[in-house]
Amino acid sequence: MKIAVHQGPYAELPSAVAASGADLVVAAEMITTGYHIGVRSHELAEPADGPTAARMSALARETGAALVYGYPESDGAHVFNSVQLIGPDGRRLANYRKTHLFGDIDRSWFEPGAEAVVQADLGGLRIGLLICYDVEFPELVRAHALAGTDVLVVPTALMSPYELVADTLVPARAYESQLYVAYANRCDTERELTYCGRSRVVAPTGEVLATAGAGPELISAEVTRDALVASRLENTHLADRRPDLYRGLSA
Repeated sequence: MKIAVHQGPYAELPSAVAASGADLVVAAEMITTGYHIGVRSHELAEPADGPTAARMSALARETGAALVYGYPESDGAHVFNSVQLIGPDGRRLANYRKTHLFGDIDRSWFEPGAEAVVQADLGGLRIGLLICYDVEFPELVRAHALAGTDVLVVPTALMSPYELVADTLVPARAYESQLYVAYANRCDTERELTYCGRSRVVAPTGEVLATAGAGPELISAEVTRDALVASRLENTHLADRRPDLYRGLSA
């Protein structure tokens, strides 16, 4: 599977998808509206099957690429920071609501999601969804690994001075839980925030297969089940776990 990451504005997503030649294109957290936008998060929120989903479905059908994108989701009176996976045929395959809210930016406007592991099968691989701050919790990434996630997709809005998350933590998560991670960041500014880019695709060996700089960019990498299996045979963290020792330590 060829995975591409669009590190750029929403307006340029259709052309990026068309140019990518990818099986799966990943865009940033809240790319459809902006992230640090306060009350507009509620004003612009849509249902999971709303007009933006319809546009994304049409784009997927036109290009033959599956899409992951972030948006504010309304569900009755509730609003969530969500990401959705659209299949290459335009079908909505999965929708995930951010479970770990980051500071006042998230907590002022969104409710936390209640489902830790959301997955869908695509091209012979199991795709798992997280959002930004979620990936900083090793328990959540490990839960994905134990549930069979092969490729963990993480739309994000990582700002300076937290480049360490992209540079150090994301490769560590891929290695310790033996899965691919596709991490899609923004590279613009909103109010006092400067998003630092540095999107990347990381192999389960911890090798960074593709990485972006600080500006708009389209990156891509090939991920394969054979490489995943080989890494898990060499790096046996999952097989060597001692769950009997960990019970009662997660609270």
